This record gives sequence, structure tokens and C-alpha cells, in this order.
Amino acid sequence: MELKEQILNYIPFNEQEERDKALLLEWLSSGKEVFTRENKTAHFTASAWVLNKKRDKVLMIYHNIYNSWAWMGGHADGETDLLKVAEREAKEESGITDIRPISEDILSLEIATVSGHEKRGEYVSSHLHLNVTYLFEADEEQQLFVKPDENSGVMWIALDDIKNKSTEQWFIDRIYSKLIAKTKVLKK
Repeated sequence: MELKEQILNYIPFNEQEERDKALLLEWLSSGKEVFTRENKTAHFTASAWVLNKKRDKVLMIYHNIYNSWAWMGGHADGETDLLKVAEREAKEESGITDIRPISEDILSLEIATVSGHEKRGEYVSSHLHLNVTYLFEADEEQQLFVKPDENSGVMWIALDDIKNKSTEQWFIDRIYSKLIAKTKVLKK
């Protein structure tokens, strides 16, 4: 199923997702290139919410740009299969090699603002990440590796501890809280 159809079929979890869904569909229909960073205003990204087998922990990285513990993910860079992008990014950013989607359906939608920052010695202007999140599972016993150009830590974090680890209040309030709520429903 193509991304536009996946987003159209997605049932928003809350008001944030309802509003962001409409904007994501607008961007997809805009005729502008939204799958590469050539679009300096907004482009698609994919995130991986990676749970352990007990589904009581999530694999997170200490993100160097945001100075915070965060989910894994990255830019589509021309790829329109965002599930594949989320899986690739999780592997690259954490070192895990064995990961499987719990579902191929979208777990959440969000538009995240990215403040201007330096990356690889160049300034990147503030922009929007048109983000789609997918749900994965991985064995907690796998060896983890830091990706020094992006993160300085990789760790399994108990769901209830995420709010104490992340320093990005908007993500805690609007993103991680809904992902945790959705995860706890899966455990029942």
C-alpha cells in the first residue's frame, strides 16, 4: 500500500494526529518534492518505536543535536517506503541487526519542528519533519553500538522512565506519552 493510502486509512489517536494527518496529506498532494532534503521547508522522515519482547522497554538513543534521549529515525532520502526507512535507521543508529515490525501499519503521525543547527560543519535551517512512526520488536540481549556522528548513547529504557530521560518537553507531552499509551494497550 502506498504511503498516501496508508495515511488516509490511519485513524488519528488524538487532536495532534488529526491535525498533523491533514497537513501530511496536504504536503503529499502539493506536487513538491517531500521525500528528500532538497525541500528545505519540510520533508518526510520515519521513526522506529522499538520494544523489547516483554514490551516494557523501548530502545532509545542519546541524540547529539537535541542533547536528549530520543526515539530512532531519520530522513526518507528519496525512499517512499517509510517502514523500510524506519528499520534502516534503527539498525544504523543502535547497532541492532535483528529487528522485526510488530505491524506494517502506521503507529503514529506527527509533524516535528527542527530548530536550526550545525551538521557536519554546515548550518541547517529550521524546518519541519513530516514524520511517520512504525512499531518494531527486538531482542534486548543484542549488542548495541553508538553511531558517533549522530548519538552518544544507546539504551533500553523502561516505558515509565522515558519522561525522566528525555529533555524535550514537547516530545514527552505530545509524542512519547501517546506512544507509551499505545504500547500499554498492546501489552493487555
